[in-house]
Amino acid sequence: MKRIANRFAALCMVLALALASSSSLRAADAPAADSSAKPPNIVCILVDDLGWADLGCYGADLHETPHLDRLAAGALRFTHACTPSPVCTPTRASIMSGKHPARLHMTIWREAAADQPTDRPLLPPVVEANLPHSERTLGEVLHDAGYVTAHVGKWHLGSVGHFPETQGFDVNIAGNHWGAPATHFFPYRGRFFGEGRYVPGLAFGKPGEYLADRLTDESLSIMRKAGDRPFFLNLWHYGVHSPIDAKPADIDQFRAKARPELHHQNVAYAGMVKNLDDNVGRLLAALDELGIADRTLVVFSSDNGGFLGPTGREPDRPVTNNYPLRSGKGSLYEGGIRVPLIVRWPGVTKAGAVCDAPVISTDLYRTLTEVAGATPSLDAAQQVDGRSLTPMLRDASATIERAFYWHYPHYYSTTTPASAIREGDWKLIEYHEDGRVELFNLTDDPGESHDLAAANSDKATQLRDKLHAWRQDVNAQMPTSNPAVSQAH
Repeated sequence: MKRIANRFAALCMVLALALASSSSLRAADAPAADSSAKPPNIVCILVDDLGWADLGCYGADLHETPHLDRLAAGALRFTHACTPSPVCTPTRASIMSGKHPARLHMTIWREAAADQPTDRPLLPPVVEANLPHSERTLGEVLHDAGYVTAHVGKWHLGSVGHFPETQGFDVNIAGNHWGAPATHFFPYRGRFFGEGRYVPGLAFGKPGEYLADRLTDESLSIMRKAGDRPFFLNLWHYGVHSPIDAKPADIDQFRAKARPELHHQNVAYAGMVKNLDDNVGRLLAALDELGIADRTLVVFSSDNGGFLGPTGREPDRPVTNNYPLRSGKGSLYEGGIRVPLIVRWPGVTKAGAVCDAPVISTDLYRTLTEVAGATPSLDAAQQVDGRSLTPMLRDASATIERAFYWHYPHYYSTTTPASAIREGDWKLIEYHEDGRVELFNLTDDPGESHDLAAANSDKATQLRDKLHAWRQDVNAQMPTSNPAVSQAH
């Protein structure tokens, strides 16, 4: 009996060692249980039409943004972040694809893609209205990397067959083909730009419910339901795009504060910016409450420069003022393409750091996939059109030597069809109606008030040649002469 007992004990020891070895092998193959080894959650907050100077930490005077200012104080703030387009849909396509809008042939917002003016000297090209399924989107890459992928808010990247659910997102709340709601108040439907519009997926609201509040509620619910899986929350607010609907109490707050000497004068718009800031504060507080703030990367930016046209409650006042930058949405001056960009990556970005190097929204694709530990197979265009910003996130003094390009072959209230290039301190804009160029030194003249093209013709020629070569390389669509207008003149 003793011999049998010894053999049994020995057998148990062998089995125990085998199980331990097997467990070790499985543990080596599986993701580490330690939460510090998990890829970070990613929250990307994109605001519609928010200008570079609309936040307190970027110099706003009337507006109040204490939550975003605190976010910037604990994060990295970029001062020369730009979008690759001065309007919405193209920039959004660039973030999702990692490619320049000119290369995608998505250079204007979706509704205007096939509806171009015919009474101007140039005929803008007919462009793509839908982000092609052939593009491997940021949502698809992160989904395949194990993320819960959720899109909340404005989409504007195509018709129903191209909604977020077809582009890698597990969840889509409120995203559709329209660029703006009829109203920012529940039930979020009515007539806008001559058609009936609504925001899907937001039923059972209450009178007085505000759109940005509801989108934040939905976002908090997604974060709580994600469980142990890392999540990618793509929160693209409809605000602060028109209609300029703010809560009455917020309007009253800024009406009492407004002064003639301030650059910002639109109190309803100031109320919208305040509400946006309040909701960013709610989201950041929820990350703390859930105990995941230290493993969540937060990106905050805008899709283009601030809108200057009068609209809504105050038709006699522009929506915003991008001072000290020139012009606004639609224009290739800095006021149309420079935007706020704040990135907080706990343990990586340094609190209060400021990066003055130019970067562009197209960079977010490679940056976020790298942060997630995903290794997408980048095609040649993605390798050229965007760069990972992780070196700058780790060291705000890092730079990436390259040229930046813009192509907007369309008309807008702030511009005629144009293209532009920035290389170092120098920026050149070429207008397609007459071939005229303007040259600026952005370090000496951030407001682009002194055209140096005539005084520095060699630099202008050099940059124009590079711009032309780039347009040819990406197969940029060009406007064509309008015979009807040409013959009339």
